[in-house]
Formats: sequence, C-alpha cells, structure tokens
Amino acid sequence: MNASAREARREIRNRTRTQRAASRITRRGNGSLTTHCIAAGLTPKEARTVASSLRKAAVKLGIQGTALRTHAAGRMRTCTRYTPAQVARAAVVYRPRKAAYKDAAARLALAA
Repeated sequence: MNASAREARREIRNRTRTQRAASRITRRGNGSLTTHCIAAGLTPKEARTVASSLRKAAVKLGIQGTALRTHAAGRMRTCTRYTPAQVARAAVVYRPRKAAYKDAAARLALAA
C-alpha cells in the first residue's frame, strides 16, 4: 500500500467516524461529551481530552446531563449524555490552547 492510499483510507475513516457520531446524536437527541467531540471532528484520543475539560466546565455552569446505563466491554457502566444545547453552553466557557481544540470548541458552540 502506497502513501496516497494510506492517506485516502485515513481520510475516509475519519470522515466515517465523524458522520456516525453526528448521526447518533441526531437520532437520540443527546450523546456523551466524547461523542459530541468526535462529531466535531476530533480523534478519539483528543475527544476524550476535550470531553474531560468540558465536563469541568459543565460542573461550573451547573449543567447536569441525563445519567444512563450503557454496555461497555461486557459490563454495564453509568454515562452522562448531554444535548447539543448543553454542550454549546459548556463550550462557551471552555478556553483551550491547542489550535485543533479551539476549532472543535467553536464547532461545538455552533452546534446548538
């Protein structure tokens, strides 16, 4: 496999991940903060980092999502899902330094 094919596969994989996350949020009406970040175009590792910071911002604003149970790796765990409007409110308070995170925060703020 040559470099251009690898680049094309990476682009398709990233686009697919973003579209799946966005459609999941649209279908359910809410999603975890990580899902919202992936829908904004971040990689899963970056999304977890931004989601952690957004969680802190949500606590500062008193935003409480919906606590639900989900299946993960063969066991149940509790997760909190937020609507796009709640994520947008938290993204306004969030002040990232990295350029990619700034772009994602702007997309999250406009999502609602």
